Amino acid sequence: MSSPESSSPQSQVSADDLVVTIEGVELKLAHPYESPGDWIGQSEILKQLLACWITVDDTDLPLTPRLLGSPGVGKTQLAIAAAKQQKLPLYIYQCTADTRPEDLLITPVLSRGGEISYHASPLVSAMIRGGVCILDEGNRMNEKSWASLAPLLDNRRYVESIVAGITIPASRNFRAAVTMNQDESTFEIPDYILSRLQPTLQVGFPNKQDEMAILQYHLPFAEPEMLALTVDFLQHSHELKLDFSSRDGINLLRYAIKRMAQDPDHPVAHEDAWQEALEKCLGEEAVDLEMLAERRSRTLGGDAVPLGLADLFFDPNDPLHPDREEDDDDDDLDGIVGADRTLEFSPPRLLGVESHRPNSPSDGLFEDLPDRGEDGYVFTCEEPSATASTAHVPLTPSRPIRKLIGRSAFAAVNTRQPGLTPAG
Repeated sequence: MSSPESSSPQSQVSADDLVVTIEGVELKLAHPYESPGDWIGQSEILKQLLACWITVDDTDLPLTPRLLGSPGVGKTQLAIAAAKQQKLPLYIYQCTADTRPEDLLITPVLSRGGEISYHASPLVSAMIRGGVCILDEGNRMNEKSWASLAPLLDNRRYVESIVAGITIPASRNFRAAVTMNQDESTFEIPDYILSRLQPTLQVGFPNKQDEMAILQYHLPFAEPEMLALTVDFLQHSHELKLDFSSRDGINLLRYAIKRMAQDPDHPVAHEDAWQEALEKCLGEEAVDLEMLAERRSRTLGGDAVPLGLADLFFDPNDPLHPDREEDDDDDDLDGIVGADRTLEFSPPRLLGVESHRPNSPSDGLFEDLPDRGEDGYVFTCEEPSATASTAHVPLTPSRPIRKLIGRSAFAAVNTRQPGLTPAG
């Protein structure tokens, strides 16, 4: 069993080391990245990452794991710490939605003299120098760019640059890891790439002790009271499965401390500064974590039944919800009353009726509703022409609207709702 051999210290990289020739093409390599940060807590996940990079035999190859977790939990810092333990030069490539294959590999640059020089990306530089490359936020990159890395991520371990017209083999010491955020603003990575990015290492939120140590490491000048407030907030958010991270806590504290130091003659109180920082950094919704968690759970489905089209526009208990459960024997008038008003809605009160044409089967949509007169509800159509596409419905009160339109007759219309007043 062996780990990759250590390279020379990053600070001793000379200009000559940054220029190499491959197949007659001169490449300028990227500078390695130097990070002063350390990994705090969660030692097991660090051991798992280091195990991926071990080779147990001359014929064995290192693995390229993907580090999965919420934004701000320290995925990139974890890979940086692993590279530092291996004492290998470190390179980081930030993946984006518009990353092209040539961006990942070799980019031609036109010099002042009109000559073309070829610049290697951080990934290719790590391949050549035998270093570690972190592909940061890899699931923001498109499939075409991933396809250019397929031979590198299996036992072939090379890339082909169409721009430079060369094939670049990876050093035996080359190691890589891919970080991925768990959010919706990402591409779906194809299976043939995912099968090469194994194993998946889940980076979770730190416990209370580790989170305090992280904040103290980054903010040694922060007062204990402010640190305690922030750690308690973060731990509570973790319990509610919200995505507020240590990075959020660091930024929150930095802003609060700066606000307190801004005017020494009139300092802001600790709690006031912290509360302001919470709202400015994480949003007003972060003030009530329980309500935020409930709202997000409802948005994501939670334990509720699958959403229908009406659920996009109405709260579950809204009396106008077409599928709202109600007692069939209860026809009390507790809805919204408008005398002879045409029913029109605007977001989020969007409502409509499917096309209604005279003498068509949809006429029956209104026939099963009893006429209760002034003390009840009356549903009638305006007199649509033979070509009318939508029937607006005058009504008094609105609560039994679910009897008028079911799922099949639901359609959103961008109109207004004037003159409706609470029933009293």
